[in-house]
Amino acid sequence: MRIQIAGIERHSSVNGPGVRYVLFTQGCPHACPGCQNPDTWSPTAGVSYDTEDIINDILSTKYIDGVTLSGGDPLFQAKPILEIVKALNEKKINIWCYTGWTYEQLDSLQAGPEAKEVLSYLDVLVDGRFVLSLLSRDCIYRGSTNQRLIDCKKSIQEGKVVEMTSFNYGL
Repeated sequence: MRIQIAGIERHSSVNGPGVRYVLFTQGCPHACPGCQNPDTWSPTAGVSYDTEDIINDILSTKYIDGVTLSGGDPLFQAKPILEIVKALNEKKINIWCYTGWTYEQLDSLQAGPEAKEVLSYLDVLVDGRFVLSLLSRDCIYRGSTNQRLIDCKKSIQEGKVVEMTSFNYGL
């Protein structure tokens, strides 16, 4: 399956806890004012990759604590993202995902059935649009105070949003 990618950072320390492989996907319907990655909004820009090549690159990258899906909005391309997270989950790799949709919107299928299914493979979802007027330097791993760090496994288990309460952030 093909996926449009804006960029890859194999060893990042700013996109989640530890050293992370970061996949910046292409395409975002939210177009948040003040977005740090507006060049990722167009769904046709970037480079097309085969998901198997992405998976193999991640699995061959040494010294990472996990994978972060960013963008754009990774769930804009939910089908190929689902393929990637399934493969990573089988290898017990910690997975974070940033999205402009809220957990509730994803759970109610507003972004489609594949986007909802992706939730079951994530450790942490950072949800919500970036809101420039709510910008805060005090929000660890988030840009604005409306965005949440959600423990996906506990949220699914409890049937409600469970925000991260400890600083291990799903590692």
